[in-house]
This record gives sequence, structure tokens and C-alpha cells, in this order.
Amino acid sequence: MNKNGPVIIIEDDEDDQFILNEVFRNLNYKNEVIFFADGEKALEFLNKADILPFLILSDINMPRLNGFALRDKLKSDANLALKCIPYLFFSTALNQQIVIDAYSVSVQGFFVKETSVPGIEKTISVIMEYWLKCAAPNNF
Repeated sequence: MNKNGPVIIIEDDEDDQFILNEVFRNLNYKNEVIFFADGEKALEFLNKADILPFLILSDINMPRLNGFALRDKLKSDANLALKCIPYLFFSTALNQQIVIDAYSVSVQGFFVKETSVPGIEKTISVIMEYWLKCAAPNNF
């Protein structure tokens, strides 16, 4: 995990992208925020050897490659697995089975998109502060 690396957000809703961009700007984290509208484009980016993101915030329901399929691809690729990129779901899709499925594919967190900008801001702040304090194997 590269604490100075970009935050990858995989979100196909343009309004949510706009809100998240504003939230990150308001919170003033130094990490670049990079958006992808689908999992395939994110996977192409993540396969670049010179990129080491800080974390991935992924929606679940997306075109072409959904959040679960992307997580499976990241876990099964040895080179990507070595990057130790925290993978978190950030979605409005919420029910017990989805959360069980998420943790069964070893996501490091499941967060519900709040309905208000202050709520989203608080959630993003909690996520960022937690992972900034967290140790990872490639931090040494």
C-alpha cells in the first residue's frame, strides 16, 4: 500500500463522481483521486507496473465488469495482489447477502453511500484516516 498513491474510485454514476470529487477536495487529502466508470478500465490502469494506488473504492453494480468480478481479477493476479491495495466497496446496494458475498471475496470494507454530502464526507474521512494509520507488508 502506497499511502501517497492515488485513490481509485470506480463509479459509473456521474453525479456520484462529482460529489466524491468535491468531498475529496474539501477534505484536502494529498492523494490524487482517479475515477473510472467501469471495472475494465480500472483493471487496465491497475495493470500498469509503475502505478501503486493507495486504495480502491468500488461500486458494485457497474457495466462491463462489476465490483465483485473486478475484485476476483485483482485477487487472482499475482502481480496485482503483491501491490497490497486495500479494496473497499462503496455502494448503495445493501442487503445481508451482498455484504456476506463481499467479505467472502476478502474486501477490506463495505461502506454505504450516505444520502447527504456531509454524511459522505464523514465516511470518506473515516476510511482515509483508518488506512493512513494502517501498516501493510510493503510499507517496510
